[in-house]
Amino acid sequence: MSQLFPGAVVEPVELAETKGMVCIRTAGESDVESLSVYFTGLSTISRNKRFSGARTDLSVVAAECVAKSDRLDHFTLLAELRQEGQGRIIGEARYAYDEAVRHGEFAISVADAFHRMGLGLQMMTAMETRAIDLGHELIAAETARTNAEMRGLAKKAGFRDTGLGDWQSVHLAKRLSR
Repeated sequence: MSQLFPGAVVEPVELAETKGMVCIRTAGESDVESLSVYFTGLSTISRNKRFSGARTDLSVVAAECVAKSDRLDHFTLLAELRQEGQGRIIGEARYAYDEAVRHGEFAISVADAFHRMGLGLQMMTAMETRAIDLGHELIAAETARTNAEMRGLAKKAGFRDTGLGDWQSVHLAKRLSR
């Protein structure tokens, strides 16, 4: 994709607010520590929204995110900000395909300082593109009814409320097409 960013899954972009390039790439085993640092750096509210509740075992969560990276239908994408030759994770999207229900499920987070810059939508688009390339036709997620940010992002990305949620959650889905 890019000589400067060999692992990029989409063309790297410059976010004006960051004074650096953002590369969206596939996570690997060498990213566990950096991903753990990223999760730790999220605000308590953002961590609770991402994990649907409090989590303290963030290094275990980070390891789980990359554990199945050798399988095509399970992957984690990272948004990495590169400034002055240094990289740091500022977003992640985890995707897993469930053969039994024949759709992919995802979870996503963006570092608090990078909210409302379009990064979440770029990550979702990259994730969807990869799922389409794998031949998947439906992608879904569940979020808390109170998570207005995720619901807004999902709506912007073309997801709809399936009505399958309960009084606390919303189930979102989108048909994928080429």
